[in-house]
Formats: sequence, C-alpha cells, structure tokens
Amino acid sequence: MAVIYIALLLVLRLFGKREVGQFTLFDLVFILLVANAVQPAMTGPDSSLLGGVIIIVSLVGLNFLIGRVQNLPYFKKVLAAPPTVIIRDGKYLQNAMNREGIDTDEAETAIREHGLDSVGDVQLGVLEPDGSISIVPTDAKMSRTKHRVRRRYKPGR
Repeated sequence: MAVIYIALLLVLRLFGKREVGQFTLFDLVFILLVANAVQPAMTGPDSSLLGGVIIIVSLVGLNFLIGRVQNLPYFKKVLAAPPTVIIRDGKYLQNAMNREGIDTDEAETAIREHGLDSVGDVQLGVLEPDGSISIVPTDAKMSRTKHRVRRRYKPGR
C-alpha cells in the first residue's frame, strides 16, 4: 500500500505546480479514475503491486496524451469551452448566464473580488474556460497589443 501511495504522489507531482483550482477537466477526471482504479491494489482482493503501478502509469500516459491533443486546433475547438461574456456595459447578459449556470450572486462576488462596487462599474465580465470570472472595469483603458516574432537572419542557414 505504501508503494502505491508513493507512486501516486510521484505521478501527481508530474502535474507541475498547478493548484487544484487550475486543474483542467481532464486532470479532475484523471484523479478520479486513478483513485478508483488503484483502490483494489490498496485495499481489495487484488493486492498486486505491479497491477496498481501499471494502472497509474497507463492513466498518466493517457492524461499526458489528452493534454497534448487538446492543443491541436480541431481538438481544442471540440474539447475546450470558449469564454462567455456574461456582463457588458454594466448589464448582466441573463441568457448567457442562464446557459452557463451562473447566477448574479456569483457574478457579484467576482465583481467585489476585483475591487468594484456594482455591476454598473463593469465594462466587461467574462466567464473563462477554467470557471473563473474576469472583470474589466468601466474606467479601464482598452489597449490592443500585437505580439510579433522577429527572426534574426543568420548567414549560412
């Protein structure tokens, strides 16, 4: 049982330094599956150490593969939820909020967390794919930036 625990800790360390609130849907499903899959190796009739480690390694590999595939344009479109505007120009967009399952109490909490008093102080409120709500105050200056990649010409290449 201790070896399965240590193997699981090492595997979860592969997630990097993300906090639980930063886990993707795939990370959450992975953790639930690992917990369910290694239970027989820890407490049930299948006490084989190798079986538990194989399950952990298989699920980690699959989660890693899904993490890479979700960055491809087609899969990103299918697997990732787009951001949703829920507040525009100081007014709640009730249809969008209902569709996303967000109520005004949650939106007002986000508004207060951003240091604003009311929805009237919000130019834009966006429900992000990770479930957080981004708030742009009405007095914020909007700026557009372009990220340009410059390549340096190297002779001989």
